[in-house]
Amino acid sequence: MNYSAYYSTDMVNGPGIRAVLFVSGCTHACPGCYNESTWSPLAGARYTPEIEDQIIRDLKDTRIVRSGLTLTGGDPLHQHNRYDVLRLILRVRKECPDKTIWLWTGYYDKEIMEDKDARMRYIRNNVDVVVDGRFIKELHDPNLRFRGSSNQTIINVRNI
Repeated sequence: MNYSAYYSTDMVNGPGIRAVLFVSGCTHACPGCYNESTWSPLAGARYTPEIEDQIIRDLKDTRIVRSGLTLTGGDPLHQHNRYDVLRLILRVRKECPDKTIWLWTGYYDKEIMEDKDARMRYIRNNVDVVVDGRFIKELHDPNLRFRGSSNQTIINVRNI
């Protein structure tokens, strides 16, 4: 897996102060996407154990009280990302159980739940919130919180 950016402190991509990982790789190619540079799975830098360790350290750092981790992109559910995303989610659950995990994806929840790759369902079921659906330029609404277009839904997976 590659990633395009990592922000240790962010207040835009989910509630509270969050660590945000922008993964690379997206096949949806939504017209008007503002993260087009993340579409190629080869964009950015290689995701390494060192960056994963940094994410965990940042989530545990008590000098800044972070609410949790946001996974966005690109698409964390892109086939090239699923193994590393799943591993990271499980590690955050184990080492930072008080942190929430939000995930943005261009897949619709129904597609995730019906996909033959069990990792997609496992990832979806082990995050707290999924923001699903492709960005549709004609449905763009700048007043929507945490969504770019009105077709996207915020799914509270773990009822937080």
